[in-house]
Amino acid sequence: MKYYSLRHQSPPVDFRTATITGQAPDGGLYFPETIPKFLPGFLRELRSLSKATVALNVMRPYVGSTIPEADLYRICAEAVDFEFPLVPVVEGVSALELFHGPTLAFKDVGARFMSRCLGYFAQRGDTPPVTVLVATSGDTGGAVASGFLGVPGVEVVILYPSGKVSPVQEQQLTTLGQNITALEVQGTFDDCQALVKQAFLDPELARRRFLTSANSINVARWLPQQLYYCFAMQQWPAGAPAPVVSVPSGNFGNLCAGLLAQASGLPLGHFIAACNANEPVPAYLRTGTYEPRPAVPTFSNAMDVGNPSNFVRILELFGNDLGRLRAALSADTVSDADTVAAIRQVWEQDGYMLDPHGAVAYTALRRYQTQHPDAAGMILATAHPVKFPDVVEPILGRAIELPQVVQALQGRTKRSVPLAVNYEDLKAYLM
Repeated sequence: MKYYSLRHQSPPVDFRTATITGQAPDGGLYFPETIPKFLPGFLRELRSLSKATVALNVMRPYVGSTIPEADLYRICAEAVDFEFPLVPVVEGVSALELFHGPTLAFKDVGARFMSRCLGYFAQRGDTPPVTVLVATSGDTGGAVASGFLGVPGVEVVILYPSGKVSPVQEQQLTTLGQNITALEVQGTFDDCQALVKQAFLDPELARRRFLTSANSINVARWLPQQLYYCFAMQQWPAGAPAPVVSVPSGNFGNLCAGLLAQASGLPLGHFIAACNANEPVPAYLRTGTYEPRPAVPTFSNAMDVGNPSNFVRILELFGNDLGRLRAALSADTVSDADTVAAIRQVWEQDGYMLDPHGAVAYTALRRYQTQHPDAAGMILATAHPVKFPDVVEPILGRAIELPQVVQALQGRTKRSVPLAVNYEDLKAYLM
């Protein structure tokens, strides 16, 4: 498998090079030259396969010969070593819970897969010491910090917007130490992302540090997200119509991975991009004009992205054909007021606890079902509600019980480096 830059100004590379470099030299995102098709036997046997075997089958074509199969199986098994239950919420709506990993967020799978791939390449001795430079709107940073903690030959530098992540998210970013450093940026996630992108394009910095990204722009972070949808279909009722899938969408890597799995043959139905007030993609689907916008802070903070990086991959997947895209994907914009209302209603009537991101997805799916009453579907529950106590607990009127992984963070010392929204300050730190 080769990967090409979506800016088409850099030569194709293999999985190893795409993973190590993150972005192409021309600043474009890498995209696979071909979309693998799932074998009929894989789809027939899907329900009976172990999660590790599913992961190996999905990822093997993308990795190619860069990692031997035995090592790739080990990497896959460690990346998905927790549960992904599909839980009924109300009639016609189930939640695929993706928060049972070590940092209680869906990004654990991609971060664990990527860290182990980089660790494999580093152990071979053909990779220089790597600095993973990543921007986070909340959950990416914690998953990356956990996934890369203690990996030899890898230093992790995480930029996060000060005051715009939840207390638990900040603890996961700033309390681990070792090879993990958190830079607390006095701005928005889009500011953090812009600083990271500028660093990758700086030739002087590149001579001093070998940089790669662990955002979903990196193929080793993005591609494993297809596995969620395979695990969902292992549990979807046999013989039932294909599910409508409502995905809380910020940087659009998760949604793009689902569409990719569908293109490979997974029998998924219509997709919904469930967005908060940050709505460049819903506006594009309505008008045909894409306009990046400044990020707007909301209760679903991990989705506060005004210029989602991965949307260009979705456009590529559909040949930049707006008609084809509209047929496969709709989008909805959900306000904070509607997010709160969904959390309250589902808890009081059904006893299920949504986090703000899941509540956005739930609201978008229920709105879709008012126009398509026979359409059963699923939402992706991307983070545990405990990560958003300031939003969820007042609605519930009770404290959320702390999972063990959160209890372990209590009392740890926060360590972060303040950073202005100024590239020269970031460069000086990295130099």
